[in-house]
Amino acid sequence: MDMSVNLAGVSFKNPIMTASGTFGSGGEFSEFVDLNCLGAVVTKGVSNVPWEGNPTPRVAETYGGMLNAIGLQNPGIDLFLKRDIPFLKKYDTKIIVNVCGKSVADYCEAVTRLADAPVDMLEINISCPNVKEGGIAFGQNPKQVEQITREVKKYAAQPVIMKLSPNVTDITEMARAAESGGSDALSLINTLTGMKIDIQKRKFALANKTGGLSGPAIHPVAVRMVYQTAQAVKLPIIGMGGVQTAEDAIELMLAGATAVAVGTANFRNPSAVQEIVDGIGEYLKEQGLSTACELIGAVME
Repeated sequence: MDMSVNLAGVSFKNPIMTASGTFGSGGEFSEFVDLNCLGAVVTKGVSNVPWEGNPTPRVAETYGGMLNAIGLQNPGIDLFLKRDIPFLKKYDTKIIVNVCGKSVADYCEAVTRLADAPVDMLEINISCPNVKEGGIAFGQNPKQVEQITREVKKYAAQPVIMKLSPNVTDITEMARAAESGGSDALSLINTLTGMKIDIQKRKFALANKTGGLSGPAIHPVAVRMVYQTAQAVKLPIIGMGGVQTAEDAIELMLAGATAVAVGTANFRNPSAVQEIVDGIGEYLKEQGLSTACELIGAVME
């Protein structure tokens, strides 16, 4: 049984990877999960300088998922290169580094620092607020999506994945903009903006008021957006959004995703990624399929 998939020229032993921000850089989960079983580990977002993140409380449970407003807290690129990359290199898995920034220059600086690092791909988180544009996310304006993609590609030594925000009117417009800018692949969806209010305290559950909604509740939105995007562009897609089981992952692949990232499920079940890899293998046997690639975009009209 061939579980391998290829993303922009990079070969993965299977289509399952972790979603940025839900797995750290693998260290916290290595006691529970054999990282060697993963197609890739996608690291927590890293920026050119350390970020403190948002004030607490910054996580709240909701029906069918959770809200987070962590604010991309991270120790910065220096510590990341010194500590996290050497740890991940001990395992037989691909490394995808998620990059965040508050300006185009921030992204380009981080990408430049990663050029000589032994990592396989870069995932550019364009849901970050662009401080020069009044805080609106880079990924909510197609012209900015194209611009930042083009600039990052000038400095990137590894293939670039642009991570798209679902908080837009038309996801295909953003996908086409990333493709025009030279992106090698896309990942979607990031979290949906949500809010929760504690009715006993009559206060916002998150100090930031709003946060990113993830978990099973957003899965149907992810499936729809992956399908739409797969019809609109020729780039390979990493699908994500509410994946809890092998069935969820297979659904995204049938919609057009080449690979699938598992996020919030890791908090509830540290073994989720391993179970999903095993479940896809079982499904292929049941369906009489010999490769995972046969699933990609194979939904019947």
